[in-house]
Amino acid sequence: MTVELRHLRAFLAIAAEGTITRAAARLHVTQPALSRTLRQLETHLGVRLIDRSTHHLRLTAAGHAFRPRAAAAVTAVDDALDPARAGTWPLRIGHAWSALGDHTTPLLRLWKQEDPDTPVQLLRVDDRLAGLEHGTVDVAVIRGEADLPAEVDTLLLLFEPRVAAVAADSPLTRKARLTLHDLVAEPIAVNTIAGTATLDLWPADDAPNSTVEVANTDDWIAAIAAGHAVGVTTTATAATYPNPAVTYLPLIDVPAVPVRLAWKQPPSHPAVPDLVNLARRLLLGERTRSRAAAGIPSPP
Repeated sequence: MTVELRHLRAFLAIAAEGTITRAAARLHVTQPALSRTLRQLETHLGVRLIDRSTHHLRLTAAGHAFRPRAAAAVTAVDDALDPARAGTWPLRIGHAWSALGDHTTPLLRLWKQEDPDTPVQLLRVDDRLAGLEHGTVDVAVIRGEADLPAEVDTLLLLFEPRVAAVAADSPLTRKARLTLHDLVAEPIAVNTIAGTATLDLWPADDAPNSTVEVANTDDWIAAIAAGHAVGVTTTATAATYPNPAVTYLPLIDVPAVPVRLAWKQPPSHPAVPDLVNLARRLLLGERTRSRAAAGIPSPP
């Protein structure tokens, strides 16, 4: 049997909807036809992708592993057949939050100046790899450590200092800067999808007692603004998400966060190498100017 695109779409619809009934309605096919398509795909792969033993279908371990590959394949085919992309198509830059902070606008303006014929789309994707694994974007901004596939290349751009985010009326704002210990009495807002701050930042004998889990930066900001929690983030968030109800304060006893560009090999867009080189030039130039202003010699 030859696997066709419909087999992958069928699997992805079932995985997304959680039931054959809803997936069949989404794809406008009958339930028996959709079940047959799924069985054909599983037979071809020689593994069970979906556990049908429960009322709500669940992905097996093989199904979880196959899902991003199937999504990437479908996205690649859709992109290749998109009439709007027959000529020059947008270069998609993904980020889970804050893009490149203060560096975002200079990068986009310089790109428009140097390559005006290739449009850029900046996409926020609430995902640890900012859509790169699923093929939603061509280049991703990755903060902190991430489990990257073998085919992904990266470029370290900078290290972002950490800051604490607290409600503007919090007693903590009386201090000019904070330590991790200053936050232990408060619930910690943790972005479980793409955040870089977990309770592992704190020593085991001096850790907060509770967390407020959120799935994106908007909910993270809202929890802090309401006084339900405090947060730990980077200076990019303070620059990108100013909020009169939230105060950002330097956090002095925790390491800075590495920020990388990541892209697949081979690149999914011909302009990816140009963007990587532009980011390297821009960020390296800014670091050199910062060192010179501070009287620090440039490295040999």
